[in-house]
Amino acid sequence: MNVMDAKIISTQYGLETYLDVVKSVDVRDLHYPTETALFYEITVGIEYFLLKKERYYDSRKNYFRIRMDSDFSSVTLVETKMESLFAVKNEAERDTTKELVGEWLLKTDAFRQVINELIDQKKIENVQTEGDIQVVLGTIRFLEKLLEIKTEDILNTNVERDLEYAH
Repeated sequence: MNVMDAKIISTQYGLETYLDVVKSVDVRDLHYPTETALFYEITVGIEYFLLKKERYYDSRKNYFRIRMDSDFSSVTLVETKMESLFAVKNEAERDTTKELVGEWLLKTDAFRQVINELIDQKKIENVQTEGDIQVVLGTIRFLEKLLEIKTEDILNTNVERDLEYAH
């Protein structure tokens, strides 16, 4: 890890310091299109240090979702109901956090390594039916698309509240 690979954003609660280390990126809740929810989605957690006055630091992990429609033509960021990376932030801080995701996180070695490990896991998954094969192939394609997201895609999207799909 190189200290230059860190990212710091200022919020009303202190300085959020993000490091490009694999253990700080957590991905889970991989969703594929169904009849009721026609999109791919992954929940991403990022651990960071909140530097506050009168305290050295407080380690936290907060989450957000990256959603793509079933043909991978649009990207949306979605707030999680709990431990949201975007919660309790004012509009300017939310914009800065969106920049953090688009300009920094998606380009970090840590994020790329975690997604590539997921792709490798999916490739060796034991599938039994044609339907399962299609789900796995679609999920692999979604994960590969995550590695291709451009900064502009993130900066131009809205951050939506999680209303229609809950885990």
